[in-house]
Amino acid sequence: MNRTLDDANLDSFVDTLARRLASFDRETLAAAKAQINRFGTPRAAEIQSSNDLFFPLLALPSAQARRAKIRNIGYGVPSDFELNFGRYLPALGRADNDDTGKQQGCQAATNNLIASASLTR
Repeated sequence: MNRTLDDANLDSFVDTLARRLASFDRETLAAAKAQINRFGTPRAAEIQSSNDLFFPLLALPSAQARRAKIRNIGYGVPSDFELNFGRYLPALGRADNDDTGKQQGCQAATNNLIASASLTR
């Protein structure tokens, strides 16, 4: 756990998080989820397989587009953008500029996260 929230702020936090997650392309999210869902402390081979999976994703056109967008607004230098990166991501839009179904995806992600949060309250 890296933070606690009172009930009055939970829905807003979950909605913001869902919008942030929905701004990434599906392939990258699926790869990240697969890595997170591993159990236990990773062995050297598992860390290497994560690196082998992650770094090629940085070459995807959508990742390159997102990196180009953030390069001009403070990425990699001490700044509010660098310290609060997650707050800026939704404003950048989808990296692949495909907003088709974005609203439905955000709503579905929000509903899933709210349901998960309700189970752990």
